[in-house]
Amino acid sequence: MRFSFRRATTAALVLGLAVVGLSGCAAEPSTPSEDTVTIGLTYTPNIQFAPFYLAEQKGYFEEQGVHVELRHHGESEELFGALANGTEDFVFAGGDEIVQARSAGTDVVSIATLYSSYPAALIVPKDSSIQSGEDLKGHKVGVPGPYGQTYAALLALLSEAKLGEHDLSLEHIGYTQQAALTSGKVDAVMGYANNDAVQLERAGFPVRVIPAFTGDDESLVGPALAASSTSLAAHSASASKVLIALAKATGELIANPEEAMTAAEEFIPTLTSSEQRDAARATLDATIPFLEAKSGDVRFANDEETWQRMVEFMAEHKLLSGETPRAEDTFTNEYLPVQ
Repeated sequence: MRFSFRRATTAALVLGLAVVGLSGCAAEPSTPSEDTVTIGLTYTPNIQFAPFYLAEQKGYFEEQGVHVELRHHGESEELFGALANGTEDFVFAGGDEIVQARSAGTDVVSIATLYSSYPAALIVPKDSSIQSGEDLKGHKVGVPGPYGQTYAALLALLSEAKLGEHDLSLEHIGYTQQAALTSGKVDAVMGYANNDAVQLERAGFPVRVIPAFTGDDESLVGPALAASSTSLAAHSASASKVLIALAKATGELIANPEEAMTAAEEFIPTLTSSEQRDAARATLDATIPFLEAKSGDVRFANDEETWQRMVEFMAEHKLLSGETPRAEDTFTNEYLPVQ
């Protein structure tokens, strides 16, 4: 699961001017000129993309004078492949994935941080003796593999607890968190607070979620909206318009989740039964806290200190395949909506 979403407050934008009429004809107002951009949402349609679906369904992109095509690229595609070849202009991706891609030489930058905190976390049975990262010593912990956001979250949790992987029994379980935890194969799993934990609870298995970070100084950035320098050069005005539309949709989603569910049904073909709809709604409700901006924060803003800590953290834990990028090259706040 990759995560990710958007926000903004309203901002007045002049999108068009009256067209000067031909000789002998009265001038008539024009419609706003539209730029067309494609946003990659990764893999199959999912409720995590509800702000995008809501903005599209309610015409908020068109309202800003930009035509948006939402594209779910297949699992066989590289995350930033369509961005690199120009098939996509923006892509939903984790902040850590953006840093890894830049380290590998990919031209990509975050233009908006969509989640206010990191969604990957430790999940334990509700009656478990594990209360914090310090308690993991000697326990079996399941993680999909030595990659991705769940693995990065585990490293962050262990680092804060002053432990290493050698202090516990690490099991690579693929994406079988629910089966591994409920069967007792492992004592805890790394998963997503707004996905895996929700599924376990709905299956009748009470759990507790232990965040990767205990304070506000997180060292990882979750879902973001990314672009290449090429796409930003071609669609600089549209980048801000897309964020304005997403901010409006995100605010409405937080205030009225049921409206977002109705919009999502037009994009998610699997929401055909009350059970599937209830499961999606539970995931959406668990996602809303991540979409809410922290007190005093500008919605969607990339926090410079957090990105700096993340670059240093990933370099220290050898999560980068190439040179360590400069933190200031991994994000920009230039396209944020006026707050």
